[in-house]
Amino acid sequence: MENQFITFADYPDPDVIRVEDTYYMVTTTMYFMPGCEIFRSYDLVNWEHACYVYETLDDTPAQMLDGEQNIYGQGMWAASLRYHKDTFYVCFVANDTHKTYLYTAKDITGPWRKQYIEGFYHDNSILFDDDRKVYIMYGNKDVYITELNSDLTAPKEGGFHQCILSDAEKVPLGYEGSHLYKINGKYVAMVCHMPVVNEARKVQSCFVSDSLSEPFSGGIVISDNRGFRNYGVAQGGLVDTPEGQWYSMLFQDVGAAGRIPVLCPVQWKNGFPVFGDYGFVPSQVVCESTHPDHAYAPLYNSDDFVYPPLGSKEICLKQGWQWNHNPNHDLWSITEKPNALRICTGKLCTNMTQAINTLTQRMLFPQCTATVHVDGSGLKNGDFAGFAALQGCYGMLAIEKQEEKFFLTLLTNPPQDKSIWGNKTKNQPGVVTERIEIDTPNVSMKITADFGETRDFARFYYHDREHWVPFGQPFELFFKLDHFTGCRFALSVFSTQQAGGYAEFSSFHYNPKE
Repeated sequence: MENQFITFADYPDPDVIRVEDTYYMVTTTMYFMPGCEIFRSYDLVNWEHACYVYETLDDTPAQMLDGEQNIYGQGMWAASLRYHKDTFYVCFVANDTHKTYLYTAKDITGPWRKQYIEGFYHDNSILFDDDRKVYIMYGNKDVYITELNSDLTAPKEGGFHQCILSDAEKVPLGYEGSHLYKINGKYVAMVCHMPVVNEARKVQSCFVSDSLSEPFSGGIVISDNRGFRNYGVAQGGLVDTPEGQWYSMLFQDVGAAGRIPVLCPVQWKNGFPVFGDYGFVPSQVVCESTHPDHAYAPLYNSDDFVYPPLGSKEICLKQGWQWNHNPNHDLWSITEKPNALRICTGKLCTNMTQAINTLTQRMLFPQCTATVHVDGSGLKNGDFAGFAALQGCYGMLAIEKQEEKFFLTLLTNPPQDKSIWGNKTKNQPGVVTERIEIDTPNVSMKITADFGETRDFARFYYHDREHWVPFGQPFELFFKLDHFTGCRFALSVFSTQQAGGYAEFSSFHYNPKE
């Protein structure tokens, strides 16, 4: 497979802008908190964390994993990032609340001010036109452009509202992933979809018009799977360099690793963009850096959990970490034990996907490894604490406590099939595939992830004080729509009999290669 990936991890639905000599990119973060991560770059190829727009989006019962409620497969999707008159704008919908959120800030690092736009605008894109009007493009299959009022709180009464594209065919995925621009006096609308003629492979289309009120003309501009599982490159936007060169940042599905950004050069011919090699993404793309000596911080982190001695509510964990759903700050701490993260249980769970305060980091394509030490001394009977490959079909290497004894257990949620559709067993108890009694509640654990050309696997190990020992069989991973995200490393604790137990995690070490 050609390897011109950007970030090598699950950062889908990218939107990119340039502000003077700096590029900023926003991608989908869904149900992980803090959310709506924005990245910074000076060459469009290398990226580093700039900020999270919000710590939590709302505090609904589902966002807080109350009972068996959750927002897996939902949350914040496909944001539009814009910069206009010294202000940054981020606009997106949340598919669980069915609201449209607009955040604004004078500086990319915030503070960000939250407001709502009346209505629900799927996969939207904001356009600040040069006539002082503001438009929002959005939709699925039928794509609309609607004029907003001056304070961006609702559609403008009597303003422009028109369907500009309609995917009339019966297709697996209709037009969506809107990106709207005005370039050289022309309106440029980008969308992705899955035509039947392409064997249900996602493609990128582009349409151009001299006026919003005139028909848009165009069609498919990228139809390329780069030799990987017939997964197409699509859904992204356009950005120019200070020298006037143009690029498109899109993404490609890569199985259980998720959806990874891909950079493609763009040329303009007769007012219409030509992507890559006439619809094929080059294997190597070079963009001149505006800061060639800049050293980029990695997007992943090892962590010895050494933080200033403050209360947990005041501590900002390293940027690579995100909580699975909203955290409960009363149930975690890094001050109870030096150099360790303590996570306490606050409810009974059927399985680890309902555990509060599961802490995660993205896995890297095509291989990655991480290790962590788990101290289960504080567990109660019926508790599980350990290291997981988090997705709907999860695998978790756990210390289990039952009848005052400790066990090393491999807990999994195997798929019902290998399709992308939801895993119906996600709220059922995990399946124990391996289990041995151990004489200590302290175990060092390792997970290696291997995302291959045809199949994806996680492998689990424990340390026997001398060597890393494989535990259980390699567990096959899948990208499914029940969670709709790439697989992640996860630190998790949950109770099945009595809440109030805890585990402590230390010495988390991330290796980007197996």
